[in-house]
Amino acid sequence: MNKHIIQIRDLSFGYSKSKLVLNNINLNVPYGSIYGFIGDNGAGKTTTMRFLTGLIPDKDNTIEIMRQKISDSIPGIFNNIGSIIETPTIYEHLTGYDNLKYVSTFKRVRNSKIDEVLKMVDLSDSKNKKAGHYSLGMKQRLAIAMALIGDPELLILDEPVNGLDPNGIIDIRNLLLKLNREHGKTIFISSHLLDEVEKICTDIAIISDGTIRFEGTVSQLNRFAKRGCEVNIKIDNNIWLTENNEIIKKALIDGNTLCFRLNEKENISDLLSELIKAGALIREVKTNDNLESNFLKIITQ
Repeated sequence: MNKHIIQIRDLSFGYSKSKLVLNNINLNVPYGSIYGFIGDNGAGKTTTMRFLTGLIPDKDNTIEIMRQKISDSIPGIFNNIGSIIETPTIYEHLTGYDNLKYVSTFKRVRNSKIDEVLKMVDLSDSKNKKAGHYSLGMKQRLAIAMALIGDPELLILDEPVNGLDPNGIIDIRNLLLKLNREHGKTIFISSHLLDEVEKICTDIAIISDGTIRFEGTVSQLNRFAKRGCEVNIKIDNNIWLTENNEIIKKALIDGNTLCFRLNEKENISDLLSELIKAGALIREVKTNDNLESNFLKIITQ
């Protein structure tokens, strides 16, 4: 049985004949994953998501969602897909409840589902408040509630935390994790906030100039992008740095920070033991082995 809820095979597209926006795109999104789709502005993220939601027709039959060719399954397949692409449509003169009632009527979903969805996104206490008086974070949660009203198996979300303050970002992060872990939703999410993607995503694809440069799990990305590991170690006893320690010769020195380049991240513990044995008082240890550094390595290769 196909274990992927979304599969794209050899998707190419251009708004003009002279330049492709998407060049031979292939994606495999596992059931039950939170799948991060990342890339620079103009890399092709939103265009890909417009294909996934039927806003651009898949004339070449390159996309399958839930084991169905999307081109053969419109519009019925979208009863099991919730999406936010670009700016969500919220009627600010209506209450949160009435916004959802409008969507539930359109989708032919019973009204009893509305309170259930409001509870999922923590808006029950604000359901009778006009959406125009909601904070930006509350509006984003309402938009997600609108995407959830038909109890879809798949959520496709374009920049769901864009423009939110730190508290709003945390709220959406926790909501997406809850929807995935407690309600079994597969979530396909594009974002330029790599730190957030790293916190919640199980799988990642990197797109650059319309081409997929990487696809796999977060741990696979770390191995794929590995060009050694940089570790910065801040030392408390500056006098020790002036002594003729052999270990210092392996590092670049920036003030009271030693910068080492290691072949493997696993070698950090051996390095720290060696420094402590040599008399160094270690205040702080930082590595650059994160999604941001790996992303930059991949798109600049």
